[in-house]
Amino acid sequence: MNIDSITRIEIDEQERLHIKPEFEKFTLIYRTATGVHWDDKKLTLYSPKPRDWSYLDWFQHITGVAETECSVKLELTDETKWINIPTELKNEITKAQHDI
Repeated sequence: MNIDSITRIEIDEQERLHIKPEFEKFTLIYRTATGVHWDDKKLTLYSPKPRDWSYLDWFQHITGVAETECSVKLELTDETKWINIPTELKNEITKAQHDI
């Protein structure tokens, strides 16, 4: 299993959650049919706009799919940039990753 740092987490203008790994590229992740996509321009994994799931649910799903389907564990670091992420959500994501 490879480990890669998450350099950025962002909610974009379309309200999708983006997670940017430092090194890994997930160009074929759509083949997992899990609702997780790869943005070739931003080099991020991203979710659709949340409907039934929260952003925390999507964060956990995206990182889980990367781990189970692609053998890459994505980890937050002290250097992770948070863009358009409310403080409460940042705290929830940080706590959830440390509880794993």
